[in-house]
Amino acid sequence: DTRQARNHWGMQRTMVSNLVEGVTEGFTKVLEINGVGYRAQAQGKKLKLQLGYSHDVDLDVPEGIEVKTPDQTTVEISGIDKQAVGQFAANVRKWRKPEPYKGKGIKYRGEYIFRKEGKKK
Repeated sequence: DTRQARNHWGMQRTMVSNLVEGVTEGFTKVLEINGVGYRAQAQGKKLKLQLGYSHDVDLDVPEGIEVKTPDQTTVEISGIDKQAVGQFAANVRKWRKPEPYKGKGIKYRGEYIFRKEGKKK
């Protein structure tokens, strides 16, 4: 066994395990939106985000992914493909990453935002 063969075996095992888990349980990422006036709304195959820009951000939801908004500040992204769910969640988050001073932005549930102190007079 070469080192490369062992690496490939581990990768294949993980991918098959993810496929099985995706079909049986599914994968879910939960995003939380913090900030005054920041909100999200799922409209069919579109996700409408209001993130403090002069325009609304409309994102097309890819095939095989389901988006729910239980309330205006929570977005639940679920599907059977771990990579696709994670990629779409990252695409949503990149529109407003959490900032360290007030913590405004879109973060994953359970993600810790390193907070900084503001300037002192």
